[in-house]
Amino acid sequence: MMIWWATIAGVLLGFSQFDFGGIVTGGLLGAAMGAWLKHVVQEAITREVDRRMAGLELSARDPERAPTAAPLAPSSQRSASPWTQSAAPKVAEAEATVPRRKPAETPAAQVIAPSAPAPSAAPTLPVGELFAKAQGWLLGGNTIVRVGLVILFVGLTFLVRLVANAGLFPIEARLATVGAIGAGLLAFGFRKRIEKPGFGLSLQGAGVAVMYLTVFAAARLYEVMPPPAAFGFMIVFAALGCALAILQNSQAMALAAFLGGFAVPVLLGGESKTPVPLFTYITVLNLAILVIAWKKSWRPLNLLGFFATFSLAGLWGLSSYADQHYLTCQLFLALTIAVYLAMALLYAHNTPGKLGNAADSTLLFGPALVGFGLQVGLVRNFEYGSAFAALAFGAAYLGVTAFALHKRRDEMRLLSECLLAIGVGFVTLAIPLALDAKWTSAAWALEGAGAFWVGARQARWMPRLFGLALQGVAALIVLTTLDANVSAWPFGHNGFVGPAMVAVPLLLTAWWLRQPLPHSGSALALRYARDEALLGKPWFLAGFGFAALALVREVTRKLPAATSADYPAFVFAPHEQLLLILLALLGAMALADWFARRKDWAVATWPARLSLPLLWVCFLVSVGLGRHVLYLPDLAGWLLALGIHAWLLKRQDADTGHGITKIRSTLHAGGVWLLAAMLAESLQLGIDRARLWDTSWAGVIFLVSVTAALFALTRWAGRAAPLGQANGLHWPLHPNAAAYWWNAAVPLAVLALAGAAFAAVLAKGVTDPLPYLPLLNPVDLSVALALAALALWRRMVASAAHPPAGAEPLLSEVPVIMTGLIAFGWINAIWLRSAHHWLEIPWTGPDLAANGTVQTGISILWTLLAMALMLYAKRSGARVLWLTGAALLAAVVAKLLLLDMSKVEGLARILSFMGVGGLMLAIGYFVPLPPRQREDTKEHTA
Repeated sequence: MMIWWATIAGVLLGFSQFDFGGIVTGGLLGAAMGAWLKHVVQEAITREVDRRMAGLELSARDPERAPTAAPLAPSSQRSASPWTQSAAPKVAEAEATVPRRKPAETPAAQVIAPSAPAPSAAPTLPVGELFAKAQGWLLGGNTIVRVGLVILFVGLTFLVRLVANAGLFPIEARLATVGAIGAGLLAFGFRKRIEKPGFGLSLQGAGVAVMYLTVFAAARLYEVMPPPAAFGFMIVFAALGCALAILQNSQAMALAAFLGGFAVPVLLGGESKTPVPLFTYITVLNLAILVIAWKKSWRPLNLLGFFATFSLAGLWGLSSYADQHYLTCQLFLALTIAVYLAMALLYAHNTPGKLGNAADSTLLFGPALVGFGLQVGLVRNFEYGSAFAALAFGAAYLGVTAFALHKRRDEMRLLSECLLAIGVGFVTLAIPLALDAKWTSAAWALEGAGAFWVGARQARWMPRLFGLALQGVAALIVLTTLDANVSAWPFGHNGFVGPAMVAVPLLLTAWWLRQPLPHSGSALALRYARDEALLGKPWFLAGFGFAALALVREVTRKLPAATSADYPAFVFAPHEQLLLILLALLGAMALADWFARRKDWAVATWPARLSLPLLWVCFLVSVGLGRHVLYLPDLAGWLLALGIHAWLLKRQDADTGHGITKIRSTLHAGGVWLLAAMLAESLQLGIDRARLWDTSWAGVIFLVSVTAALFALTRWAGRAAPLGQANGLHWPLHPNAAAYWWNAAVPLAVLALAGAAFAAVLAKGVTDPLPYLPLLNPVDLSVALALAALALWRRMVASAAHPPAGAEPLLSEVPVIMTGLIAFGWINAIWLRSAHHWLEIPWTGPDLAANGTVQTGISILWTLLAMALMLYAKRSGARVLWLTGAALLAAVVAKLLLLDMSKVEGLARILSFMGVGGLMLAIGYFVPLPPRQREDTKEHTA
């Protein structure tokens, strides 16, 4: 609050005596005086509190020898300040709280009371942010001198105003007087530099500032000094300040001098047809800073020069640059970049750090980024100008890197890494500025691999990270710039070269990542190493993917159009492209698998696991294109592809990894399913050639293929089921027999069962060009073979030494019941198809149901089936089968009474009733109900 009240008092005093300028001056002086007074008062309070606390400690140690606390004399009370008076009761209170004991009762460990405050803790100054810097200047060092300088400046201002208002001196005399005062301050301060350094530097800085402002007022405000003369004076003042700063080792003096020096062009301004004077002046200042940087690590001075130089140059370029200034600007920019690179080297040379010599990131990256931006503006009218500019910047920084490493390799490592990163970055940037996206991606990918290799050799993680990032960007560029792929040259077009040039660095990097790479051991390096160890597998898969993309792009290449009226044409037909892609990718998988097993590189075997999905995709696409496996030259391609797949599958059986073990049975079973699908597709070719698409021959193709595959698996792989092992068998049954007779057969059995049910019930039975014969037609034969294959397969599974998991439902009675129902429907459908073909009854549900002959035949057929079941039940003692036949007879009786009685007329009804009745008599006589099987004697006893 003291500062605020002093500021308000100064503002009121200035307003009462002067104008608005007096308000500002008074406020500043009041704030300064308030801060100084508060500082003095707080120091006095601190001293008094320390004295009282010392007395308390002495009293605690020896109460008898401690001086008695006498009340303050009235005169001292009147002379004490209010702050002292307010502090006294607190001290007395603290004194009263100290317990008084006899010396013998006072333990040594309890001499100091725990609640006593630390006497050395100075009170915190609650000064606002607005006065933080002013207070630091006023109260740091010789406070009285600095406050006096402020007052002196204000007095000089009032003196100049008084003299000007009275008209006693002309403006030249006034300015000369002020300048002489500044020179006097400078001379007196320099004289006192040894005796009183702080006092002398303050006066010297004030003197230089007064002379700067005097010249500025003479040249710009009153125009009594020509600009060239003012320019010269300011250069002299800047040089003088620089010399004084070096002589007295004063960074503040140097900052003041160069700040004034860089302010000269802004203060004096002026028009010029050429930037040579401005650039020469700035270059002189920069060289002066460089000379200081040779011995002094004054980073603020270096930054002042950098920001001032590029600010002035940028402002001039925006307002006055023309093409005729190119050479001058180019030389100035190159020289400035060189100067600040040299400053960065000198700063690192003179500034040791924990990890080697320090590096000023602003001086390293600032001139590079800002300078390159200005350089691009200079060469905007040149072809490939930006690319050559980036290349030149990269060469410059790489050259400086080599120089720094050559001189002091260990100490300058941090600086060298920064310079290397900048140089490599500019070289990397030159590529997209000169080339199109496709070649840029290739160059960046190769550069990324090179950077990663260098980082691996030198155990440095930053180049490795940079290399990985470059490769990732290159990969994205390739994926986003795929074109129509038109070229007359095989393997020499962007469609192939781009992905291939990305694939090679990715694969090389994946090879280097097989094992953990060395690093520096820092915290960042350890964290990077943990993440880098996970990148080997995805990097290989990405590289293989880009290699596959290159092969696909080559196969799908187009030839340029012969004339403008034509369109580009594919080199290969669509079905040829499909086969070539299949063989190319399988060949790449085989090559990777071969290399992986020779070099013990596990991840390189992974692509081979996709050979079966690839075969399936290509097969389905081939079917969609209307091609058949048996076509030539498709047959040769498919045989070769299946052979490569089998070779890869056999090699994968030797692997013991968890991943391959889980999918091995699926790979073997999937091959069987693919062969079954190819068999069905080949049968379709025969149907197509014979033009039998409208017959039942075409309808049973799927069922025949599935049945054949199931029967083959039962006879071929089922040999190993009763043995429980396949040691005596050859590959692929050893060691994968269960994958064939169980994993591959289960889906085939389900499809065979469903196909048999649909074919048995829904097939019309058109057998053209052959006549229809019951049982001897494609539908009935197919259903019979399917049911037989299912029965054989179930019996084989039941005989297995080690039934697989999930075989319990198959070995229960549910499949038997389902097969019986399908067989019952199939036998009824045989009669319906016979009635359709022989009696020419339309193949529709209502027509068949309304025909009396059909209904009579169904009644007699059901009775015959019931008789057959009962006869078999009598011989086998199967009471359930006999009851099933009886239920079927009951259904026949119900049908006669409820349906045939009202729907069937004439001879058909007579035959129906007589036939069913006679058969039932025969059943009752020859096939009585089998007796109930008795339970085991032991159970009855229990």
